[in-house]
Amino acid sequence: MKRLVGCAALALALAGPLACLAQAAEDDVQVAERLRAQFPRYSFSKVEKSPVAGIYTVFGEKNITYYAAQTGHLFVGNLWSPDGQNLTEIAMAQIAKDLLATLPLDKAVRIGEGPHVVIEVTDPDCPFCRKGSQYFAQRKDVTRYVFFMPLAQLHPQAEVKCRYILSADDPAKAYQEVMAGQFDNRPLPDFKDNDLLSEHLRVASLLGVRGTPNYWANGVAVSGADTAKLDQLLR
Repeated sequence: MKRLVGCAALALALAGPLACLAQAAEDDVQVAERLRAQFPRYSFSKVEKSPVAGIYTVFGEKNITYYAAQTGHLFVGNLWSPDGQNLTEIAMAQIAKDLLATLPLDKAVRIGEGPHVVIEVTDPDCPFCRKGSQYFAQRKDVTRYVFFMPLAQLHPQAEVKCRYILSADDPAKAYQEVMAGQFDNRPLPDFKDNDLLSEHLRVASLLGVRGTPNYWANGVAVSGADTAKLDQLLR
C-alpha cells in the first residue's frame, strides 16, 4: 500500500508541471487565435509568453512584435532583460538561423574553405559590393555562399554579369574576375545562360533583401560593407 501511495504522489507531482505546460500551450494557442482574428493580414508563425506579464512575443516571418492580449495592442521595439540582454535581438537571431537553414546553398557560388560561414547577397556592379569582395579576398578563414540580386535600374549591365558568372564552368573564378572589373569596359565572353539567376532572386526575396550588399556572418545579419562589424563577427 505504501508503495502505491508513493507512486500516486509521484504521479501527482509529475502531473502538476505537465498540466501547467499544457495550460500554457493552450493559452498561447488561444492568444494566437485572438491575434489572428484581430489582425487577419498579419502573418506570423507562433506566439509565446514573454517575460513581461500579459505581453506575448509574436514571431513574424522576418520580425518580432509584441502583443498585449488583454488590450489588443500590437507593438514593436526591443525587449531588454534586467541583466542587459536584448531579448528581441536574440529572438531575431533565431528567426534568421531558421531561415538561413532553408537556403539552397548548393545553388550559391561557393568561395573559400574557412571555418566561418558567410552568406552574401550582392550585385557585381555595386561599388559597395566590390568593397566587400575585396575585404573577403583578404580572409582565408571564411567560406562564402554568394547569391546575386542585380539592381537593374542602377546597374544596367549587372544582370548579364550575374548570368555569366552563374553559367561559367568555374563560377568562383568568374565572380572574382567580374568583381575586379575585368569586364567593365569590354564585352563578356560568350556563354550559355543556365537561368540559375532566377533561383538567386528567389533567395534574395526570401531573405527580404532590398539593397546590396547584405551578409550573414555566422548567422548574424550585416547590412552594407560594414567591415568593422564583419571583423567583430568573424573573430
